[in-house]
Amino acid sequence: MNRLAGMTSPYLLQHADNPVDWWPWGPEAFEEAKRRDVPVLLSVGYSACHWCHVMAHESFEDDATAALVNENFVAVKVDREERPDVDAVYMEAVQAATGQGGWPMTVFLTPDAAPFYFGTYFPPEPRHGMPSFPEVLEGVKGAWADRRDEVGEVAERIVKDLAGRSLAYGGDGVPGEEELAQALLGLTREYDATRGGFGGAPKFPPSMTLEFLLRHHARTGSEGALQMAADTCEAMARGGIYDQLGGGFARYAVDRAWVVPHFEKMLYDNALLCRVYAHLWKATGSDLARRVALETADFLVRELRTPEGGFASALDADSDDGTGRHVEGAYYAWTPDQLTEVLGAEDAALAAAHYGVTEGGTFEHGSSVLQLPQEAGPADADRIASIAARLLAAREERERPGRDDKVVAAWNGLAIAALAETGALFDRPDLVERATEAADLLVRVHMDESARLTRTSKDGRAGTNDGVLEDYADVAEGFLALAAVTGEGAWLDFAGFLLDLVLDRFTAEGGAFYDTAHDAEALIRRPQDPTDNAAPSGWTAAAGALLSYAAHTGSDAHRAAAEGGLGVVKALGPRAPRFIGWGLAVSEALLDGPREIAVVGASGDAVFQELRRTALLATAPGAVLASGAPDSEEFPLLKDRPLVAGGPAAYVCRHFTCDAPVTDPEALRRKL
Repeated sequence: MNRLAGMTSPYLLQHADNPVDWWPWGPEAFEEAKRRDVPVLLSVGYSACHWCHVMAHESFEDDATAALVNENFVAVKVDREERPDVDAVYMEAVQAATGQGGWPMTVFLTPDAAPFYFGTYFPPEPRHGMPSFPEVLEGVKGAWADRRDEVGEVAERIVKDLAGRSLAYGGDGVPGEEELAQALLGLTREYDATRGGFGGAPKFPPSMTLEFLLRHHARTGSEGALQMAADTCEAMARGGIYDQLGGGFARYAVDRAWVVPHFEKMLYDNALLCRVYAHLWKATGSDLARRVALETADFLVRELRTPEGGFASALDADSDDGTGRHVEGAYYAWTPDQLTEVLGAEDAALAAAHYGVTEGGTFEHGSSVLQLPQEAGPADADRIASIAARLLAAREERERPGRDDKVVAAWNGLAIAALAETGALFDRPDLVERATEAADLLVRVHMDESARLTRTSKDGRAGTNDGVLEDYADVAEGFLALAAVTGEGAWLDFAGFLLDLVLDRFTAEGGAFYDTAHDAEALIRRPQDPTDNAAPSGWTAAAGALLSYAAHTGSDAHRAAAEGGLGVVKALGPRAPRFIGWGLAVSEALLDGPREIAVVGASGDAVFQELRRTALLATAPGAVLASGAPDSEEFPLLKDRPLVAGGPAAYVCRHFTCDAPVTDPEALRRKL
């Protein structure tokens, strides 16, 4: 056992038995490096990372390599999901030095934490033009011993370069019609009209860009925006990236046609996509969108929910293939013979045709990833359902992929929003209950008495790392969605506590945001990234939550902060729309108002419930909803909102102007 044995991170615990003498990130490791006068080997990854497992098996479990590391370095292992700030700072250095990045990330540092040599995965022997990991270790060891001055100069130059980078986030003002139209045009140019999605391989689910397209359609009526969103959603749902038996999406597809995924399943992807498909259903009434939203929600609850009520971070890509080898995709892929073994010859033939399983295989070793090339017709729907159920039951007998059980605050905030909205839209109160239980866990375990957040927990025990901006923003987003769905104003209050801390602790000059708090651990650079990548950036997520909270409360300070944060979208939206998708979606809400909806009446009144459901079905971008008794103190929007002729009524305000109240659900629908 090394020093990782007592950690809460499943990723760190995976390395607790390595012969490498790992240290967790902290001042003690750097003090040890100073005492021994050796460099620090920083290795960053996460538990569902396939190539992290490969490098661990090839190098970190190898006694000879471990001896080389232990003799000449202080080895520090970091879970990027626990410490996104450490990951961001050194990934910026890796990308600046090499032009690319990824995980595992391998960086050599001075004892003052200054980086001087970079890489990602290194093989155990030279391969494809890459040096072996032992060669890298020997090279760095030699440079440290014989060219210390040169190493120091490189490290000093890199730190100075990183510290001197200023973030030009785009002049004054918020994005307007012109910038959003230019962003749409840019997306159209990059759109894959044949296969859906944007760009080439590998192809990632563009969840935040899809949200922008749906909101842009709702605000402007753009059929092109809706078509790109709908076609991409259908292509993904029919592809191998979507689990046709168990629901839920893999991280990305290695090809342009969504056929073969990189099989890990991440909480944030599935939360974001669940919400997108629910919103697509609102816009189109698509049966496919409804099915995928509900199946993804059920996947989240069935496979990622923890005993404490939160949601685990990820499922691994790899599992035992039945021979003792851990193989990527072993849990999900099928051969024709395996279908026959489970189903019999006749149903196996139908299953192969239905799911695109071929003799040659679409994946490795003659196996295929299940797809849905065409929808089942009414005549064979029951038979297909029976086949799917039998295959799922058989798959359950296989060794399951490992699960990263840590609860990340930000990603649970995204899951809360998705489950709350999906449960409300499709009359699934159980999903709303699961969202509420996750929110309760965040309040009980992750928030202290001053509403400061801890980033992670495991087994109901809070971790030691402070929350970063995305934690505050995404948790607030989840609480705001829960408030709208449940009618419980306490969740609006909790969101306000978190967003007040965003204003106090994360803001920079000119409307920008930092990813870490003013009093966070000082790194070689304070991270600050507005771009939306796998999930909304803390920056754009904060702008969105601040805007919604301001719509609920009328707070000028929160609205001003939201508008200031959206200046970056004015700069990046027209130039790089795929990398600012959530910022574009929030900008659509700003241009639309966002609309403020108050529905008043008695909870048992049928008209009140119909008005409330009409409001929940609104496609108006970023609309906020408060519902309850007239003049209830649950929500500020209910103040001075009386009944009309003694009955339920809905009030809609927009751009600081309110329409006359309506009592007819159809009239309300037209307003929204």
